Amino acid sequence: MAIYRILLLKFKALVPPDEDKAACQRILDFETNCIHPTSQKPYVKVLGGGKDNSLEGRQDGMTHAFILQFENDEDRKYHVEKDAAQLEFAASSRDIIEKAQVIDFAPGVF
Repeated sequence: MAIYRILLLKFKALVPPDEDKAACQRILDFETNCIHPTSQKPYVKVLGGGKDNSLEGRQDGMTHAFILQFENDEDRKYHVEKDAAQLEFAASSRDIIEKAQVIDFAPGVF
């Protein structure tokens, strides 16, 4: 069963725009840089992401959003716990991200 991840980020106020863009590009690059150790193929589908442009003012400070898809829980678990590209992103962005929220869901499971 597919699992979708919604990743919301709030970059620190004094982070230069080119640094947030580079961090966002690293997330978008998960689609090609996250390689499954068994199949040796990309296993994360990045459905999209970018800077907030909502008119409603309900972002709670979040500035960027991304949607990722995993084919199954095993792939998600590998991504969170072991994938080198994801772990490198998390480590390298600690100084520029003020807040991150993650929501995962399986479609139709309520």
